[in-house]
Amino acid sequence: MSTEEQKNAADEQEVKETAQNAEENVEAKVENAEASEEVKEGESNAEPMSEEDQLKAKLAEMNDKYVRLAAEYDNYRKRTIKEKADLIKGAGSDILVGLLPVMDDFERGLQHMTDAADVASLKEGVDIIYKKFSEFLTKKGVTEIPAKGEAFDADVHEAITTIPAPSEDLKGKVFDCVEKGYKMGDKVIRFAKVVVCQ
Repeated sequence: MSTEEQKNAADEQEVKETAQNAEENVEAKVENAEASEEVKEGESNAEPMSEEDQLKAKLAEMNDKYVRLAAEYDNYRKRTIKEKADLIKGAGSDILVGLLPVMDDFERGLQHMTDAADVASLKEGVDIIYKKFSEFLTKKGVTEIPAKGEAFDADVHEAITTIPAPSEDLKGKVFDCVEKGYKMGDKVIRFAKVVVCQ
C-alpha cells in the first residue's frame, strides 16, 4: 500500500470516527431534548406527536448534523492540504532565492577565469564562494556530520567498505570519509559514506 493510499485510508477512518462521535453527541442531545419535550408535553395541553413522527424528526435532525459535520471536515481537510502545499512551495522558493547570490558569484568567477593569470587569486575567489555557500547552509540549519576518527554510527554513517584496523584503538571507528553527510536539525538528509576499521 503506497503512502498516498495509507493517508487516504487514515483520512477516511478519521471521517468515520468523527461522524460516529458526532452521531453519539446528537443522540445524547436528542435524548435530552426528548426528556424536556416530555416535561413540556405534560405541562401543555397541545396534542403530543406520535412516536413515529418523533423518530422521523430525530432522524432528520441527525442526518442534517451528520451532513454538516462531514462537509466541515472535508473543507478542513482541503484547506489543510492547500496550506501544506503552499508552505512547501514557499520553503522551496526561499532556498532558491538564497542560492542566487552564490550563482552570481560563480558567474563572475567564470568571467574572470579567462582573463586571470594568477592562480592564487582564482583559488581565493573559489574559497570566498565556498565560504558564502557554507554560511548559507548553516543559516538554513544544515550541519556536517562528523565522520573521520569517530565511532561508526549506523544512524548517520553508511559503510561502503571495511578495512583491517591498523591499531586496536581504531577498531569500529571511521578510517576515512568518502562523501560527507549532512543533517538538517536532527534529521539526516544525506548519510556520510565512510570506510570503517574492523
